[in-house]
Amino acid sequence: MNTGKIKFFNETKGFGFITPEDGSADVFVHVSALKNQVSEGDVVTYDVERTPTGISATNVKLA
Repeated sequence: MNTGKIKFFNETKGFGFITPEDGSADVFVHVSALKNQVSEGDVVTYDVERTPTGISATNVKLA
């Protein structure tokens, strides 16, 4: 389980990015991966999965 902060989330388009706590590259997050509603600046926990287009967050929950 990883921890990070919501950097950006566009509710209209249904996606955003998480800035990981460990300083690694931002992680894409799709609305379907969210367990709670999120806003910019929220601290979240999440898992990651590799997709054909890169790394995506899954099981995103408020910390």
